[in-house]
Amino acid sequence: MFQEVDPVLGPEMRSTGEVLGLASIAGEAFFKSEEAAGAKLPLSGTVLIAVSDNDKQNIIPIAQKFSYSGFKILATPGTFEALNNAGVECENVGAGRPDILDHIINGNVQMVINTPREKALTKSGSVLRRGAVKMRIPYVTTLAAADAAIEGIMTVKAKGTNKNSQSLKSIQEWHNLIH
Repeated sequence: MFQEVDPVLGPEMRSTGEVLGLASIAGEAFFKSEEAAGAKLPLSGTVLIAVSDNDKQNIIPIAQKFSYSGFKILATPGTFEALNNAGVECENVGAGRPDILDHIINGNVQMVINTPREKALTKSGSVLRRGAVKMRIPYVTTLAAADAAIEGIMTVKAKGTNKNSQSLKSIQEWHNLIH
């Protein structure tokens, strides 16, 4: 990733894959693929959530899962209002200091969920995503990826799985599981 380029993927880039994560549960497969791509998802810490107006209601159950899993949630003002009104415990991070970028640079954020507005990529969203890339913080830009991420995190935490205890299967073993 180039640190000064907004990492939001266009349709031509979404279809190129470089890694594969295999598991019997989709979220766990997503977790493994993120790890293989060098963006290991955190099992604890703080998640920063900043979503477009269209996604505010749909982020609520995802944010609830992060909260249930022990994550602290930071949210931008509009997202904070939606989450807070739904009873999700979170902290409002506005434009004043420390701002979003300060939290990212200071290491207070372990994951970013940011869904940009369609065809209107804001400067603040771009700064947030570039900051995540620069600090090597995993980020997702769709609700589907955010949900897959928390499902994977929850599965890995429930299994007590870590890099040293993952059971490896050959491609033939995976093939036998589907037949």
